[in-house]
Amino acid sequence: MYKHIALLVRQEGMTHEEFVDYWQSEHTPIAREIDGVVRYHQVLPTEPEHAEFDGLAELYFEDLEALHDALGSEGSRDYDPEKGKAKEAREDVDNFLAIEKRPRFIGEEIVQKDTVDSDTDGLYKHSAFLVRQEGMSHEEFVDYWQTEHTPIAREIDGVVKYNTVIPTDPENAEFDGVAELYFEDIEKLYDVLGSEGSRDYDPDRGKAKEAREDVDNFLAIDERPRFIGRERLVKDEA
Repeated sequence: MYKHIALLVRQEGMTHEEFVDYWQSEHTPIAREIDGVVRYHQVLPTEPEHAEFDGLAELYFEDLEALHDALGSEGSRDYDPEKGKAKEAREDVDNFLAIEKRPRFIGEEIVQKDTVDSDTDGLYKHSAFLVRQEGMSHEEFVDYWQTEHTPIAREIDGVVKYNTVIPTDPENAEFDGVAELYFEDIEKLYDVLGSEGSRDYDPDRGKAKEAREDVDNFLAIDERPRFIGRERLVKDEA
């Protein structure tokens, strides 16, 4: 499954509450009907005052060409669809988003662990937008991430679902990948991965400690945004 992740930043002069209200009531009914969208998740921050972004919009497609046709390809934070709901949605984002401050990511999702049968509605999610260390190629990064780090991260206490998302066009992607760890309990998430307000964290035990120590082998921590939020299922026809 291919997904487009938009890391949303509200326009200047708009409160987070105003942003969420417009996003949910005005924009969502348009975006969910974009041609080719088979699943649509929204993630709202658990601590808006400390979060790096105002929300995540995740649109899933079964076909990569359909995604590109509707939402553009990597290499630009903007896009210009020509028709249908994609065009209407693009025009509407100018009413509430700061486009130039909104990173986005297109990738293929790989499910590494799933104990909830893909039912993520209402779960808490830690999304890490990964940047490789200097001197490491994207291919070397992916190999280490998938073969060395993932077996540790998937066993972090409290993780009920774990996805890795690999860019379809690494040369033009803003990040080298996305790691998504789901929890049923927000306190458990905070305990092992920290809370909002910092790109780093310092767990003191178990697989969380082992995973944090291991990221120093392949990630540029200071350049890696992260987002903690609660997922809301908007559409699921997958």
